[in-house]
Amino acid sequence: MGHRTTAEIEGYLDELRAAPKDVGTLHLVVRRPAEGERDILDEGTLDEAGGMVGDNWLDRATSHAIAEGRHLKAQLNVMSARMVRFLAPTETEQALAGDQLYLDLDISHDNLPSGSRLALGDTAIIEVTDKPHNGCAKFRARFGDDALGFVNSEVGKQLRLRGFNARVVTGGVVRPGDQVKLV
Repeated sequence: MGHRTTAEIEGYLDELRAAPKDVGTLHLVVRRPAEGERDILDEGTLDEAGGMVGDNWLDRATSHAIAEGRHLKAQLNVMSARMVRFLAPTETEQALAGDQLYLDLDISHDNLPSGSRLALGDTAIIEVTDKPHNGCAKFRARFGDDALGFVNSEVGKQLRLRGFNARVVTGGVVRPGDQVKLV
């Protein structure tokens, strides 16, 4: 997979900014059962205590974070479907970004400040948390230096091109193609 350049990403910003503001679509649901493993799901179950059922997010939390309840701020990692599709052509490559939910929705800070809630599918509700979700060495290895630099830039962070962390408020089953609605 070739990596996008900064110029290519800058040229794609209008498309990213054109994402729906209030009602969008769930593009991809991914479970991470173990380090480096990805299961692309036809449906996933979100749970208030467990996050994405079968995902290993809790195994990575420190005992200190769990004791303070901070781990709940990162039950889910959510990314822009438009951004990940631009970076990677196939769902298998997209899933390597490491997020569980990929939304075709404007996920910028202006549209979804911390505390915003999104309804997914019939019953699930998630809440955007204030825990930052930044690009890391794994993101660089998968999508390149330019992509990492851009998602961690001022513009990239404002638009949340790397995504956001969320917690499950109300559990439920979610599927690709489900409606995502700002509540």
